Amino acid sequence: MLLIVALLIPAVAAAARSPLLPHPAAAAAQASGGGAAAPAVVQVLDMDGNLVVPDVDAMPVPQASAKAEAQATPQVDGQRFAVPAVGLNVPLGVMSAVKGVVVPPGFTSAYVVRDFGVSLADAASGTVYIATHSLRGGGKAPGNWLIDIPDQRSAVSVGALITVGPLTYRVTGTSVVPKPQLAADKDVWRSAPGRLIVITCLQNRQGTPSTNNMVLMGTLQTSPTPTTAPTPQAAGAS
Repeated sequence: MLLIVALLIPAVAAAARSPLLPHPAAAAAQASGGGAAAPAVVQVLDMDGNLVVPDVDAMPVPQASAKAEAQATPQVDGQRFAVPAVGLNVPLGVMSAVKGVVVPPGFTSAYVVRDFGVSLADAASGTVYIATHSLRGGGKAPGNWLIDIPDQRSAVSVGALITVGPLTYRVTGTSVVPKPQLAADKDVWRSAPGRLIVITCLQNRQGTPSTNNMVLMGTLQTSPTPTTAPTPQAAGAS
């Protein structure tokens, strides 16, 4: 598989692969025995403002990518994606999949994937899906706050709260899913009222391209029913 791991600055390189299907560009390079010409180098900024060069499968799918990018936005109405327990608080945007492949268009936001599950407005009736990049080699993207690379597990504990725009979810579980198995994982794609799924790449200890996804699952927290204060009675009323 052809992967771009060149550095623009020391110890910073991107390695965030599609959380769904194998990226067509990477698949084509693999099918050709690695002889395909490397795509043009693209420079992007991580959360610290450092320049990074994404791996080939972290870039948008060429076909129809312009349409998908036009439909994507890094932040909607000032909304945020936050996990206070790990100190993460980033813009919340929306994006679309391209030919079944989910590749977040930026490295500093989390994105609601509009093609899967339900919108935030309908969160009580189904599953909301969030995708965000993580980086290897010293780069920082939102997903880096969600993963514990040395222990190869989630950095977010069960019971932690996640804010998704106006909504609050409580983490109910985490799972490491090999990338080739994610698209067929029935539990990930199961629709349930008030459910949240957050997907990012679990980076490897060795700093090599990620082979697993980290999946966080959460349940929508219902707002407490407002308490109606008793109506004051006039003095002397019985």
